[in-house]
Amino acid sequence: MTVSYEAAVNAEGGLERDASRAIVPWWSFTKTLIAACALRLAEDGHLALDRPLLDLPYTLRQLLQHRAGIGNYGGLRDYHEAVARGDAPWSDDELFARVPADRLLFPPGTGWSYSNVGYLIVRRAIEGACGSGLDEALRGLVLAPLGLGVARLAETAADMRLIVFGTGRDYDPGWVFHGVVIGPVAEAALALHRLLDGGLLTPASRAALLDRHPIGGALEGRPWTTTGHGLGLMTGTMIRPEMAEPLPVAGHSAGGPGSVGAVYRSVGRNRARTAAVFVAGSDEGIAEDRALALLIDAGAA
Repeated sequence: MTVSYEAAVNAEGGLERDASRAIVPWWSFTKTLIAACALRLAEDGHLALDRPLLDLPYTLRQLLQHRAGIGNYGGLRDYHEAVARGDAPWSDDELFARVPADRLLFPPGTGWSYSNVGYLIVRRAIEGACGSGLDEALRGLVLAPLGLGVARLAETAADMRLIVFGTGRDYDPGWVFHGVVIGPVAEAALALHRLLDGGLLTPASRAALLDRHPIGGALEGRPWTTTGHGLGLMTGTMIRPEMAEPLPVAGHSAGGPGSVGAVYRSVGRNRARTAAVFVAGSDEGIAEDRALALLIDAGAA
């Protein structure tokens, strides 16, 4: 039986009973927080969403929506072999030598391709605008204002030893070049709920966060019926066998060595719920299906 660590936030914004406080790696849900951080800086004029970055041909908005055309390192054999050997993470220069920031898969804005490298560029833009590391920027602009007191950026292998999953405790988080937050499952659920429900972002920024670029349809072995991407958010519709029609959702799935997760909120309905689920293994569909089950609980009607 798959061990599941989960938490749900009800429509009133309160955690439901038995919400897990287990410390887990939030993996790519970190992208949602990075997007929120970038949008806050754009609101204050420290970053621009739609102006090309320095001498690069793409914008911050295109990077956040994976529409800049930048490649990714997930398919590189060198990357996986280096991680497996326990090598020290590459420097930015070593990474960009393998995935050049200006060697594009398509002209910016004309396609879509998921890119962790693109989010590294966003990270560096945030750090440049703040004059600090990403940990301080996230804590000051996103985590603390959302009322999250435990979640933080994992910066060393020692930080990863705090997580509940045995596999992954020896992983060096520097291999996630855009950064990975670790924190309680309950805080992951609260982070998304408050981000989409509260006053952290202006209405215009929340609309930008949710602005959906359609990608495709159903995914085999996963509950998705349609897929799309906002700024740091996976969006679309999901369904389970007992449902009469798919549910629109927004959030992000997560995956890394030893564990996967799903943090999602139902959208387009008055009584919105949010769920976070993290499980051991590599099957994101399991976490997504369980998160969907929590979203359609009796309190969601």
